[in-house]
Amino acid sequence: MNIRELLEIGDSDLLVHQVLGEWATRNTKILPYLHCVHELIKRFTKIEFKHVPRIKNEFVDALATLSSMIQHPDKNFIDPIPIEIRKQPAHCARVEEEFDRNPWFHDIKEYLEKGEYS
Repeated sequence: MNIRELLEIGDSDLLVHQVLGEWATRNTKILPYLHCVHELIKRFTKIEFKHVPRIKNEFVDALATLSSMIQHPDKNFIDPIPIEIRKQPAHCARVEEEFDRNPWFHDIKEYLEKGEYS
C-alpha cells in the first residue's frame, strides 16, 4: 500500500512499552512477534505508538464485535469502511427498542455484508 508514516494505537500498555523497548519482555512466546514488529518498523519512515486505555476504546470494540459476525469469502481482504470523524462527539443516553426487533447493529451488519444500506 506504500504507506510511509503510521500511527499505531493500541489498548495494551504493556505491549506498547515492550515494542518501544521501554519494558522488558519476559514471555518467550511474545519474543517472535516482537521481533517481527521490529522488522516491520524498518519499512516506515515515521512510526508512532500510542496507548489508548480500553475504557476509551468503545468504537474499536464495537467494530471488532461486528467484524467477528461477518463471513467474507476472501478471508484476507475486507472492503474498507469509510468513517467520518466529527469535531463534536455524539452522545446517546438511551437507546429505544427498534420497531423491527433487530439489535442495534443489524443495519450496520447488513451494510458490511451486502454493501447496501437499507
